[in-house]
Amino acid sequence: MADKNPVHPDLAGLFEAQRGKLQGVAYRMLGSKAEAEDAVQEAWLRLSRTDANEISNLGGWLTTVVSRVCLDMLRSRKTRGEEELGEEPLPAVSSTLAPAPPANPEEEMRLADSVGLALMIVLERLAPAERVAFVLHDMFDMPFEEIAPVVGRTPDATRQLASRARRRVQGSDDPPEVRREANRKIIEAFLAASRSGDMTALLAVLDPDVVVTGDAVAARGLGGQSEVRGADTVAALFKGRAQNAKPALLDGEVGIVVAPQGRLFLAVRFRIENGRIAEMSGIGDPAQLAALDIAEFD
Repeated sequence: MADKNPVHPDLAGLFEAQRGKLQGVAYRMLGSKAEAEDAVQEAWLRLSRTDANEISNLGGWLTTVVSRVCLDMLRSRKTRGEEELGEEPLPAVSSTLAPAPPANPEEEMRLADSVGLALMIVLERLAPAERVAFVLHDMFDMPFEEIAPVVGRTPDATRQLASRARRRVQGSDDPPEVRREANRKIIEAFLAASRSGDMTALLAVLDPDVVVTGDAVAARGLGGQSEVRGADTVAALFKGRAQNAKPALLDGEVGIVVAPQGRLFLAVRFRIENGRIAEMSGIGDPAQLAALDIAEFD
């Protein structure tokens, strides 16, 4: 019986032309040549099931697919405590496309050298979404508007992910536990001042040019505004509020969650500079909340 969805030979050739870039993207995200090849193979399988005539930018489409596959693999790796991924092998690649050569230690070392061993070690310490955002933006010049759907964030939140990752890669961050504890104290001071309505204390923890943004759901708490600027305006906005808010780790960074009776309906990310809150980003969209890696403090 004929294949209902035959793969045109030209499509296989176009894919092969992208293989090198896709392998580079996947390796930098996963740090393993074998897993990178699995991710690239999965992208081919998805492409072979797709009407290529509907894809206007094949390179961008493939990069997005590989990135999403890698993000899923990184998250699975984290939740399984670094167990080996893929207990069942991916389906065999279509006969119209030659499989990648098997991995070997020498090739693994060559790839590691091309990226930089020190960089690969630092990348291993990043949260999955941070790693994906950093690799796609800083290494492959993908705009944040295109990265955002991959990591399930807004473009602004994606920019923050890449920024945090960049600071860690450049070695400008304090040790994570030191930075988190310092940021936690600042955010707790903000919450205490907000609850008590202490304007002086609120202004003390806010950068003069602080910016507060929110998605469509979170903006309801901003009086319908998607953006609020300036310490005076932001302090007035939060005066007497935050009664149900508490600090939590959002993708490894200190933020706040609002979850009365245990039901999460708002999370807020923070950017803190020079001991003051420079930016807050509210997340209320259920899909984006579900994508967050949230851990409560003891």
